[in-house]
Amino acid sequence: MSRHEGRGKKPVRVITVTSGKGGVGKSNLTLGLSLALASMGQKVLIWDADLGLANIDVLLGLRTTATIYDLLNGTKTLTEVLAEGPGGIKIMPAASGILEMGELSEGQQQRLLSEFDDWNEELDYLIIDTAAGIGSNVIYFNLAAQERIVVLTNEPTSMTDAYALIKVLYTRYQQRNFHILPNQVSGPKEARNVFRLLSSVADKHLSEVSLHLIGFVPRDEAVVAAVRAQKPFFLSAPASEASRQIMDIAKRIAANPPDDFASGGLAFFLNRLASFGGAVD
Repeated sequence: MSRHEGRGKKPVRVITVTSGKGGVGKSNLTLGLSLALASMGQKVLIWDADLGLANIDVLLGLRTTATIYDLLNGTKTLTEVLAEGPGGIKIMPAASGILEMGELSEGQQQRLLSEFDDWNEELDYLIIDTAAGIGSNVIYFNLAAQERIVVLTNEPTSMTDAYALIKVLYTRYQQRNFHILPNQVSGPKEARNVFRLLSSVADKHLSEVSLHLIGFVPRDEAVVAAVRAQKPFFLSAPASEASRQIMDIAKRIAANPPDDFASGGLAFFLNRLASFGGAVD
């Protein structure tokens, strides 16, 4: 056991919001879910892990001056890197062009572990907005997290790519449990149809995979308007159907922690993340 694993800190739920295809609204839902949890009194940190298309700060209209790159290279501390978001949430800004997690030096890995280990602020949720696809960084974060939410839309390419991501995580790395979140659908009927189509393929080819419909978010002009205004839809349009549905999803998540929740935590997650350096191809 490393010195980072036995400090007795409270367990933290680590959840990835991920997708097989870009453009499905993943970052917007990450932000909405985080704000919904924060409105319930939960302390939330968003880790923007999409190194190519960092979107969380853009969606919030934030001008961040430091990123995880500065943390890994020792020029900034974790406290200096984290940005303050609305509702009390904190954001770890992404930096395009930095090394993938599996390519970090041992010193950089230890710096990441130490910074989080020494961070004294209370935290209930770490929500990770991954990149889209099946690249190694996407796999790293999904393997290290306790829970995975796969976002997709009712488009053939989105469903095909969501299945591809689930298949890789199952067949190569034995991950079996996934929350499924249809986005931009007309309502519950279309959401159930999307889930049924994905489940039928998974049941046929991935016999031990467990997919769970965590909820859905409808097409909503309030979301489009919020993105244009660089404001979170959950705050700018709290009475919208999209906000109501994301609140329901947050309540479901809060009410159903994973079986291994008590044994988890930031140190556990970060040690797992570092350990996958040579295990992902």
